Amino acid sequence: MVHQDIYQKTILFATAKHHEIGQKVPGTDLPYLVHLSNVTMEIIFASQFSFDFDTGFAVQLALLHDTLEDTDTTFEELSSVFSPRVAEGVLALSKNKSLPKQDQLTDSIERIKLQPKEVWSVKLADRITNLQQPPSHWPLAKISNYHTEAKFILNSLMGGNQYLENRLAAKIVEYKSFNFILHPLLLPFIAFATFHDVLITLHSIHSYIQRVAPRSLR
Repeated sequence: MVHQDIYQKTILFATAKHHEIGQKVPGTDLPYLVHLSNVTMEIIFASQFSFDFDTGFAVQLALLHDTLEDTDTTFEELSSVFSPRVAEGVLALSKNKSLPKQDQLTDSIERIKLQPKEVWSVKLADRITNLQQPPSHWPLAKISNYHTEAKFILNSLMGGNQYLENRLAAKIVEYKSFNFILHPLLLPFIAFATFHDVLITLHSIHSYIQRVAPRSLR
């Protein structure tokens, strides 16, 4: 089966499953298919720069990665419609909801590391896609925790796919800006800065104003 046919079969299955439960991209009215397509886009681009990479398998995982965790799809169904290999990969990418919430990500990562590198790649692509501007109702603590999780995922899955690792590293830096509540004019300047850099910059601005302002008022 060629990659286009694999994509078509898989996206129809995934779309139907997520549509049945009315799932949307969190914080938006967009259908969940947008998220799945974005993850798959990252995989397709990465495949062009990856050696010994099973693109068809990775595309299936990308489109199906949330079916076990979020819908009524079963492991047996994925095995039958696709393959046991796909089902195993999707299972590894799914959090075990019977565990305490704080242990679910670590458990999933450990299971992912036992799978082929295509499974690692989908986890990296998933977090890349999720590091968009967070929903407006998210408190700073949740935004900060999501940032910390992304760094944990990157560090844990090093060696899985260099292209996606670089993409995630860049997104983690960009996402850091959402940890601060500052005047909008300052946001472009903190996108690639550390918190320490921001403090130094603000202190310098304050010192400059103190020196210059009195002269301008003479």
